[in-house]
Amino acid sequence: MRLINVRDGSFKEFIGTQIPEYAILSHTWEDEEVTYKDVMENVHKGKMGFAKIEMTCRIAASEGIDWAWVDTCCIDKSSSAELTEAINSMYLWYKRSKVCYAYLGDLTGFVPFEEALPQCRWFTRGWTLQELIGPQNLFFYDREWNVQGHKSQLGHILKGITGIRISILRGLADLSTIAVAEKMSWAAHRQTTRIEDTAYCLLGLFDINIPLLYGEEEKAFVRLQEEIIKTTNDRSIFAW
Repeated sequence: MRLINVRDGSFKEFIGTQIPEYAILSHTWEDEEVTYKDVMENVHKGKMGFAKIEMTCRIAASEGIDWAWVDTCCIDKSSSAELTEAINSMYLWYKRSKVCYAYLGDLTGFVPFEEALPQCRWFTRGWTLQELIGPQNLFFYDREWNVQGHKSQLGHILKGITGIRISILRGLADLSTIAVAEKMSWAAHRQTTRIEDTAYCLLGLFDINIPLLYGEEEKAFVRLQEEIIKTTNDRSIFAW
């Protein structure tokens, strides 16, 4: 797992029990996100996406956390092996984080919070589903990086937006006991840029690992279903 030193912005790789406490960012991708290649070529500070990395590190440092993880730059996506490992590990990385900062770039103060929150793009994306469920400690931030609340405090409004039970949002229910069909329903109206990611973004929620085969399109979801069938007797999967 490649982490960012929040003090100087340098990368360091950690394995297994060596992984220290870290903050993690959840967000939706926008223009000019900073990639691992950008950092290696030292052109990252001139891109708009650098502000999210900078603020993640700044907040983490203020909370006494020395390391941070941001998906845009902490994964070398030119390495298929590294990308596969990262996507198969993603849910656990969010779950094991000390704190998760969910940045809602389209949440402003111009509309009352309870009206504006359901309209945020963050709730429409496939990858952010596991990023909502995994972390025990998740705070929502608006466009100006003002904290708007902890997910445990916003249980009722989040349930209304996502259909996810409050007990699950608060980490009080074991995901393995939740019916396959119920978990699938949480993702039903979410979107991903690549077709395959509609399956890959659910791997962690079903505790499944599969190779990534970009280019297989809808076959990825079939492979996901086949793996679920191998690991559970829950027949509700056939509803999907």
